Amino acid sequence: MLKSKLRQGFLLMSDANPRQTAEDHYYVALDLMADGQLEKAVNSYRESLAADPTFTEAMHGLARALQGLQRYDEAIEVAQRIAELDPDDVLAHTSLSVLYQKKGMIPEAEAEGAKARVLGWKQQLKGKS
Repeated sequence: MLKSKLRQGFLLMSDANPRQTAEDHYYVALDLMADGQLEKAVNSYRESLAADPTFTEAMHGLARALQGLQRYDEAIEVAQRIAELDPDDVLAHTSLSVLYQKKGMIPEAEAEGAKARVLGWKQQLKGKS
């Protein structure tokens, strides 16, 4: 909680750099998640993305917070956006798999899980060459 208050104070001092503003809100959101304040975290992640709509780390956090609130449709939209921005993002496909499974969409969950596995294998092979 103290970290969150300190970070919120730094937000007031942040410069006009949109990425820095996005990161500031992102770190506030992380602290809120750690404190179990998911709804407030969602708001901070959204503020982060308002500053930088391509900040995928904030999108991952937002999807996770929405999942924790059982707002699966919203979380799916966010995870799909990550996959659009970065088709090789293993976590985006893993998140989609989990979210689809929670909604009972088993074929979709299996397809996203398979994508995540293949991408993971490709990344491992690149690391070995």
